[in-house]
Amino acid sequence: MMKNNKIRFIDLFAGLGGIRLGFEQACQEKGIKTECVMTSEIKPHAIETLKHNHHHENFVGDIFEVKNEDIPSFDFLFGGFPCQPFSAGGKRKGFADTRGTLFFEIERIIKYHKPEGFILENVEGLVKHDLENKHDSIGRTLSTIIYKLEKELDYQVSWEVLDSVNFGVPQSRKRVFIVGTKNNKISLKNFIPKFQVIKDVIESGKETLNTPFTQKLLSHFSIKELYGKSIKDKRGGQNNIHSWDIGIKGECSKEQVILLNKLFKERRKKHWAGEIGIDWMDGMPLTLKQIKTFAPSVNLFENHTFDLKELLDDLVQKGYLRFEHPKKLVREETENGVISSRVYDETKPKGYNIVTGKLSFEVNKILNPNDIAPTLVATDMVKIVVPDGKGVRRLTIREGLRIFGYPEDYEIPVKQRLAFDLLGNTVVVPVVKAISERILDAIIISEKTANQKTAKTEIIA
Repeated sequence: MMKNNKIRFIDLFAGLGGIRLGFEQACQEKGIKTECVMTSEIKPHAIETLKHNHHHENFVGDIFEVKNEDIPSFDFLFGGFPCQPFSAGGKRKGFADTRGTLFFEIERIIKYHKPEGFILENVEGLVKHDLENKHDSIGRTLSTIIYKLEKELDYQVSWEVLDSVNFGVPQSRKRVFIVGTKNNKISLKNFIPKFQVIKDVIESGKETLNTPFTQKLLSHFSIKELYGKSIKDKRGGQNNIHSWDIGIKGECSKEQVILLNKLFKERRKKHWAGEIGIDWMDGMPLTLKQIKTFAPSVNLFENHTFDLKELLDDLVQKGYLRFEHPKKLVREETENGVISSRVYDETKPKGYNIVTGKLSFEVNKILNPNDIAPTLVATDMVKIVVPDGKGVRRLTIREGLRIFGYPEDYEIPVKQRLAFDLLGNTVVVPVVKAISERILDAIIISEKTANQKTAKTEIIA
């Protein structure tokens, strides 16, 4: 397969080029040359970054517009393809058709060029996407992909959900990898684990944030007390800080804090939906009468004289609560099926409800230097901060690259917001490198075996 000890590949939906980078690192360590013969990507800031770090000219845009015959011959295909719902038409043995999806572009290229193999990556949710029965281990979407690759394209296919935390980066990021070659079934199990924590990759002495929000935060909590804390109002357990805990919209009394903590849990309980007369939803406004049934049980209230309505109305005025009608579920039949939505039901009495959600604040999470990061996604990377000295600050692009296992010489030459958009959608490079090492080992063994057989044949002849 390797002509002149070189492997040629194409990189589809390339993003930051993380899959190719992991593969190239594995090849380099084994003394194998590589050549990227085509890269497909549509985001301008991704293309700028790829051209900054990789030196070849064959960049193409939308893969839908690239004809099979215009793609140079190659040995491996890489693709972190976006997961789109598969068409329900054209079913075969219970599998959905793949036409019109981005996987189909991979399928038709592989069918035409018949490469030695491929590495595909997707979100963990692909595994159970479009379940036929709720107890099935995988959904019809992944079943379709495996069926196409194995039965129709004749590859030896393996797939596994791998967590990056086991591959030497301080981030838990579970992704499904699908790997196939013509002659070898690659094991994706039992990798030797390697671990890091956040303090292994972050810098120090950078400029910290000094905003009204961070000032409020640091006036209520010490730096160490903030380690690993999230900041959101609609959810949150022991490691969560609510906006009322730091007085973001105005300081709250002890009674108000306890009341809000009780209310934000109670408003999710299903029995209130029956009492209100609506379909249950995750977070319903409760009336003064309903709140009175649980507010007096709060111990702090027992020794204080207070007016419950006055406390609640003050929280509405400050902006922690909203006084609103509950929402009813409305179902509307359209040509595309039944569409459900929620609208205020003005026939029901108004109640008190928590206002803000997960991404409503300047800071969403403070990383613990002695722990790992959760899965970093594009939408909230700009709201994640790290402790630095006596303050907190945003992640640098370099730190973001390290958390995804990119080498120190890799650069993202775009604005931080765009850089985080790319990072939040990329792969973790060491995971791909570990997978690639197994692929290369299998290829090397196969070629040695084939050469030995050829040599024996020549001796006999």
